[in-house]
Amino acid sequence: MTTLRNSVQLVGHLGNDVEIKKFESGTQLANFSLATNEYFKNAQGEKEKVTQWHNIVAWGKLADNMSSILSKGTQVIVHGKLNYRNYTAKDGSTKYITEIVASDFIKLDSSEKTQENLPF
Repeated sequence: MTTLRNSVQLVGHLGNDVEIKKFESGTQLANFSLATNEYFKNAQGEKEKVTQWHNIVAWGKLADNMSSILSKGTQVIVHGKLNYRNYTAKDGSTKYITEIVASDFIKLDSSEKTQENLPF
């Protein structure tokens, strides 16, 4: 049950191609943005969509697999954990970053049913 303490699962579309950074040690880091959509009916009964953007990172073999399989617009399920970090920018200000560190993913083909395709 301890693996469920910080667990995130998102279904969305890649907002950009997977970017790979290779380190001198041979380790690879992948990152990309993922858009998730929520739908609701407003007070007038009209369907509305709210899009949230998430920063996704992956390491090692998973990063390599993501970069070879996924591209901008691909629909994917990403499972991982929520991570918060900060750093000091060149101007001295503190920058805060929220990201999902992926541990697994599933590429969905276009025939998969998603919330976007479901009627209210």
